[in-house]
Amino acid sequence: MRLSAAPAFFLASLALSGCTSSLGPDLVASVPSRETTSSVARPSAPVPASPVPSADVAETPAATAPRQEELAWAGPVPQPRAFEPQPGVPTAPMPSERPVATVEPAVLTPTAPEIDAAPRARSRIYNHRFRDVKPINFGSSSPRKLAVHGVDVSRWQGDIDWQKLRTQGANFVYIKATDGGDHLDPMFRKNWRDAKQAGIKRGAYHFFYWCRTAGEQADWFIRNVPREAGALPPVIDVEWNGESSCKRRVSPEKVREKMQVFMDKLERHYGQRPIIYTAPDFYRDNLKGAFLNYPFWLRSVAAHPSKVYPGRRWVFWQYSGSGISHGVDGRIDLNVFHGSEADWHDWVAKAD
Repeated sequence: MRLSAAPAFFLASLALSGCTSSLGPDLVASVPSRETTSSVARPSAPVPASPVPSADVAETPAATAPRQEELAWAGPVPQPRAFEPQPGVPTAPMPSERPVATVEPAVLTPTAPEIDAAPRARSRIYNHRFRDVKPINFGSSSPRKLAVHGVDVSRWQGDIDWQKLRTQGANFVYIKATDGGDHLDPMFRKNWRDAKQAGIKRGAYHFFYWCRTAGEQADWFIRNVPREAGALPPVIDVEWNGESSCKRRVSPEKVREKMQVFMDKLERHYGQRPIIYTAPDFYRDNLKGAFLNYPFWLRSVAAHPSKVYPGRRWVFWQYSGSGISHGVDGRIDLNVFHGSEADWHDWVAKAD
C-alpha cells in the first residue's frame, strides 16, 4: 500500500494517528523503510463515514487518523506442509513449555462479543485474477505458482463488493481491526460481517503500538474482535513506522518481551496461536532467529521471502502493495498461502 504525496491536512491527520502501518522495502538498509501499504494510501474514492456501533467502544480524537493494518492468531501451531523443515534451512528444537512473560501491568480483560459457530465446510478456491500496478518478475519463485491467494484490507479500501472480490481470487482476507489501545478501524465490523456473508475465510489483525503496554493492547483487541468458530488466527503486525506520533524505538529484547505478553493473552482467549506479520527492516532489527515456533506472515515485494528472510519458515507472503481488483476502488495488498490447495484446507481445519 503506497503512500503518495498528500495534502497538508492529510499528513497532519497521519501525525495524530498513533499507528499507521509502514511496510518497508526488501532492502537490508540501516534506515527504516518509507514504503507503505494501501491501508494508509489516500483512497481514490471517499472513505465512507462508518460510525462505531458499540456504545462502549469509542475512539479517542487522537486515534481517528488513518493507520496501517495488522493481523493475529492463537492456539496450537498447525503443522501442514508449510511448516515442514526444508533442505538447507536451519531449525530449532520446539520447546516443550514456553514461559509466559509477565512484566506488563495486569489489565482487566473485557469480554469479547461472541458469534454463533459457523459450519466447517470447505470453501471453493478461486483462481487469482488480480492485476498489479507495479508488477515484479519473481522468476521461477513467482507467487502466481501457488494455489491460494488472498488480500488484506482496512478502512482505506472503502466499501468493498465482497462477492466480486472473492471471485477475483480473494480466498482469504485479513481485516484491520485495532491499533494501539484505543483505536478501532471504523470499517472493521462491516468488513468482518460482509466478508463472512460472501463466504471468504477471514481473520483480524492488530497494529502494535510501542508507546502502549502490551496488556492494554491485547485487551483492546479482545474487546473488539469476536471469538468466532471458523475465523483465521489473529495477527500481530509489528513494524517501525516513521509516520506515527510514537517515535519510541525500544530495544530488541523489549520488543520481543512486549510481543510475547500480547500474543500470550490472545492465545489464551482465542485458543489459536497468533501469526506475526512483519517487514524486512523490523525483522532484521528485532526478530531474526526469534519466535521459531510461531507462524509468520512476511512482506517481501521485490524478492522471494527466502532471499529477504533466509531460514525463516512462513505461512503467508505479502507479495504486492499495488494490486488492483474488481470489487475494490484503488490499490489493495496481495498475499498468498505457502502450500497447495490441500495444504490450505488442512491448515484451516487445524486452525479452527
